[in-house]
Amino acid sequence: MKKILVLCTGNSARSQLAQGYLQYFAGDRAEVLSAGVNPKGVNPLAVQVMAEDGIDISHHTSNHADEYVHIPFDYVITVCDNAREQCPFFPTVGERIHQSFLDPGHTAPADRPGEDALTSFRRVRDLIKTYSQEFIASRLGEAVPQ
Repeated sequence: MKKILVLCTGNSARSQLAQGYLQYFAGDRAEVLSAGVNPKGVNPLAVQVMAEDGIDISHHTSNHADEYVHIPFDYVITVCDNAREQCPFFPTVGERIHQSFLDPGHTAPADRPGEDALTSFRRVRDLIKTYSQEFIASRLGEAVPQ
């Protein structure tokens, strides 16, 4: 079984979404954890938009990356630039991967003026879902069917 860690700054949104999708698509072929370099708690909008897509992350917790430095991960995926820059040293990481996503909890990007928080979360969720499905297919074989 592969071990995957997803990191972002607050472990409140992007890494939570990615953890949910990566675990869903990997099924029992991987254990997926998430953490942050400055944990803030799981954002309720992250829970809501994942529930809209049939994935329950309400049981997820927000953890600090330092809690996992002893685990031999096959993959550590950073999903924001800040986490990549502040990522602690994982001595047993097989592969470090960076795929940055905009923070859905902050102001809408300039090309989407007036976008509300829920719409932003849904947009980022959909990007992370596509990335997660492609990641699992390329690293573990075909993703679990939806």
